[in-house]
Amino acid sequence: MKILITGGAGFIGSHVVRLFVNTYPNYEIVNLDKLTYAGNLANLKDLETKPNYRFVKGDIVDAGFINTLFETEQFNAVIHLAAESHVDRSITNPLEFVMTNVIGTVNLLNAARTLHKNNPEQFKRFYHVSTDEVYGALGDEGMFVETTAYDPHSPYSASKASSDHFVRAYHDTYKLPCVISNCSNNYGPNHFPEKLIPLCIHNIQNSKPLPIYGKGENVRDWLFVIDHARAIDVIFHNAKEGSTYNIGGHNEWKNIDVIRLLCRMMDKKLNRPEGTNEKLITFVTDRAGHDLRYAIDATKLKEDLGWVPSVTFEEGLNLTVDWYLNNKEWLQNVTSGDYQHYYEQQYTHR
Repeated sequence: MKILITGGAGFIGSHVVRLFVNTYPNYEIVNLDKLTYAGNLANLKDLETKPNYRFVKGDIVDAGFINTLFETEQFNAVIHLAAESHVDRSITNPLEFVMTNVIGTVNLLNAARTLHKNNPEQFKRFYHVSTDEVYGALGDEGMFVETTAYDPHSPYSASKASSDHFVRAYHDTYKLPCVISNCSNNYGPNHFPEKLIPLCIHNIQNSKPLPIYGKGENVRDWLFVIDHARAIDVIFHNAKEGSTYNIGGHNEWKNIDVIRLLCRMMDKKLNRPEGTNEKLITFVTDRAGHDLRYAIDATKLKEDLGWVPSVTFEEGLNLTVDWYLNNKEWLQNVTSGDYQHYYEQQYTHR
């Protein structure tokens, strides 16, 4: 089987690529990535010599390029993770998110549709990886299920909701074999440090302020990225055509509680007096359209396909912190360019 994985040099994508390359030596894995600020081939250095792995640089917004790639490679399946994913950036530049997340997805769907139309037995699956943010916000109770109505509140979540709808439309209209998953917040190794946990790990190491939106009371359901990759593997191979699965850790935390736990953990790891890192917490003006709470009900995934998370949040966070402390060169390289300018733009004026 020849599988195209889009966005495979990014955070979640790199873990999915690694899992598939190492688990399925008889599969040919083609990693397509534009290598924007968040795409980093250093995430996959260990795979460079693998005979069943190839990297292709390209932009899913370029329809001509995508059509030629599909015609040349004759893929059997697509796992689509390429996306602009940072909510703050979507507020600043929504059109970029429309182009990548909506137009890019439709370009892939069109190319896959052509393959499937020409040879239905050859093209087996278009797997679209999405987010729980398409559902909007929850109150103090309740959880998102697969049938929850969409109610996106940011340009990012609106673009992902649109791409989800297009995937379902191509399944219903053209009988393209599609599946979708919507996942909660991921954390773990290789996470670009614009997101909450890697940002705060980086800043704690350098004794810089830890910017927390509002009062830090926003609640998220956190999932270790390697568990997400495992879920994608299970869904790709076993989900029924046209199905949707929510992926979550049943692991709700307020942002402020996550950071306080992280501060205590890193006090010990950095041999600092207890409470040192917590003094770095700085509350900043809340994000526009900031959803209060997300929570995923992953019961369907457990009951249908047997997937459950493999680590607790404390175990996963400990592994994550250790990875960043042991990979300071990686962190230095990714924070020396675009990210540093972005960080200064976002936070130093507050």
